[in-house]
Amino acid sequence: MSDVLLLDRADGVATLTLNRPESMNSLSVELKEALNVAVDELSRDDSVRAVILTGAGRGFCVGQDLREHVALLEADDPAPLNTVTEHYNPLILGLAGMAKPIVAAVNGMAAGAGAGLAFACDFRIAANTAGFLIAFANVGLTLDSGVSWTLPRIIGSARATALALLADPVSAEAALEMGLVNAVVEPEHVLPVAQELAARLAAGPTVAYGAIKESLRYAATATLADALAKEAELQAHCGATEDHRNATAAFVAKQKPAFTGR
Repeated sequence: MSDVLLLDRADGVATLTLNRPESMNSLSVELKEALNVAVDELSRDDSVRAVILTGAGRGFCVGQDLREHVALLEADDPAPLNTVTEHYNPLILGLAGMAKPIVAAVNGMAAGAGAGLAFACDFRIAANTAGFLIAFANVGLTLDSGVSWTLPRIIGSARATALALLADPVSAEAALEMGLVNAVVEPEHVLPVAQELAARLAAGPTVAYGAIKESLRYAATATLADALAKEAELQAHCGATEDHRNATAAFVAKQKPAFTGR
């Protein structure tokens, strides 16, 4: 993709690596633009059935590139906070709305919008040396990058409020205890574990996975009646897939199903 964002494809899994290790993968305009392009491209690529998001070096992503941000503020440039609508909003919508599973391999600190990126993924595998920091209040800002929506849904309103207002760092073990991550492993195992999970997902019923994600998002703000109607709509779609027909035939024949994502 570019020097600041690496993209690798193998066996149905695409791996996006934030590649600004000298700044702990802080989000420059160049990196945010590259991420938006990549997420859009991967969402439309039928050969990609699962995605991994990770960072190069010691950090996952420490959020907004504050050096770049401060330079714009000092120049009285009106653009710095436009990044929320221009970059973060479409990026989070693209990640959360992607009709295929996304695994965050959190190899180091995830702070601010970097934490927002991880929260927008479906799974989070963290190194035992990693941490999370909802850092916005520390620089006099409110939440962005979807954190106000994702974080309470992951860990509950009370915990989300405390993390956002107090802006205290959360260790990997504490994150595991509160359900913020799915697993904590040694640093050298983060990417292999994420790859193993992504490979499992890529070999699964990816049409159904997309429908499940859509169903859960819809039901979060819907009435029971509307959620049931959405389930019926999506179930009709999944019921017409090759994966469903092949999997039910395999079940009856007591065989292991082979999913094609169609």
